[in-house]
Amino acid sequence: MVMTVRKPRNRRPVIKGTTFVLRTIPPGALFGTKPVWRGPVKVSVSDPARTIIDMLNDPILGGRLRPTTDVFRAYLNSQSKDLQLLLSYADRLGNGAVYKRLGFLLEQLAPNEKSIIETCRSRVSSGNSKLDPSLPAKRLVTKWRLWIPENWTQERKND
Repeated sequence: MVMTVRKPRNRRPVIKGTTFVLRTIPPGALFGTKPVWRGPVKVSVSDPARTIIDMLNDPILGGRLRPTTDVFRAYLNSQSKDLQLLLSYADRLGNGAVYKRLGFLLEQLAPNEKSIIETCRSRVSSGNSKLDPSLPAKRLVTKWRLWIPENWTQERKND
């Protein structure tokens, strides 16, 4: 996945046998990266917190709900965990659905993070969102204004 501020002609280029997906984002949304050198080429790569926020912004970037949840769980158990940075990035991105997904998942995966969960709760936007927009959802968690796929709780218990 490549995020760019330019509109590419080809959104799925194949480079040395690898297919890349290019997504255009506004210039103000290009943050949370660090430079990495690949030979003589400098590439900006998202830091772990930015990667999590991108996946909460659009779960399809993480491979949909289950892999996104798995990556988030690993992040919460990693040395890279920085919940204040997640909130800062969510603020900069400005998508209310991110707070809904972040707060809901924290409540499920890290219920002791009460202050961060409460901060997310205070920033929940009006309107309802889906935990994963690509999945059908019939259950609304009104506290988070979030539609949850029917089998999500069942999947979590089977983990």
